[in-house]
Amino acid sequence: MNNVEYSFLITSFAGLSTMLGTLLIFFKFKNTDRVICGSLAFAAGVMLTVSITDLIPSSIGGLLKTYYFFPAILIVLIFIVLGIIISTLINKYIPDISSKDISNKGLFKVGIISMIAIILHNVPEGIATFMTSTKNIQLGLSLAVAIALHNIPEGISISVPIYYSTKSKLKSLFYTFISGVSEPVGAIIAYLFLAPLMNDIIMSLLLAVIAGIMIAISMYELIPASLKYNRISSTVKFFLIGVTFMGICHFIM
Repeated sequence: MNNVEYSFLITSFAGLSTMLGTLLIFFKFKNTDRVICGSLAFAAGVMLTVSITDLIPSSIGGLLKTYYFFPAILIVLIFIVLGIIISTLINKYIPDISSKDISNKGLFKVGIISMIAIILHNVPEGIATFMTSTKNIQLGLSLAVAIALHNIPEGISISVPIYYSTKSKLKSLFYTFISGVSEPVGAIIAYLFLAPLMNDIIMSLLLAVIAGIMIAISMYELIPASLKYNRISSTVKFFLIGVTFMGICHFIM
């Protein structure tokens, strides 16, 4: 295989690791409310940590190659706010779901919003992984492993609410798969169209927007949905576990 094929495989591995987050739906739990509460809080902790310790610093670092420190920070903040606005619009304009198969429409909507946010996150992530791998296979593989580790809880944030709102493993797997496959789709887009156009500034702006979306999803969707189960201690505990999990992943990688 040539370098491009290896790069595509590496990117696919990173993206489809999201499917590992669906493993929870195949276990039977006595207290499903606690599972949902904990899963949503854990995913929120992961998303916030990824945004604060990875996406935002990477965005600032990319802009510092062209701009001074203060303008770089200001631009990143503007695009984070843009990401929060985009997330709000996604939430506002997703149509209400009316189906007899859905027992909890609010929980189902959380899963759908998470899926949209993660697709928006995974496409540029797939572009970055693919382009890095074509230049340096070892560095691309290291990046893919780091991405795979945080994609697992992102898969949880989709699969758990979808499954427990519909009781359908097939729907849960399908929606999670769509989010995961968006990463190799990003690789294809990069290979066919974007490789000559992508630069540090564009990638940095994308990362800032995605950080804003992820922060908004965590603060306004996942955490409030977790708190609805009246288990504040579980929400706090699993949120901190998510933060710790991503902190360890960053330290290891």
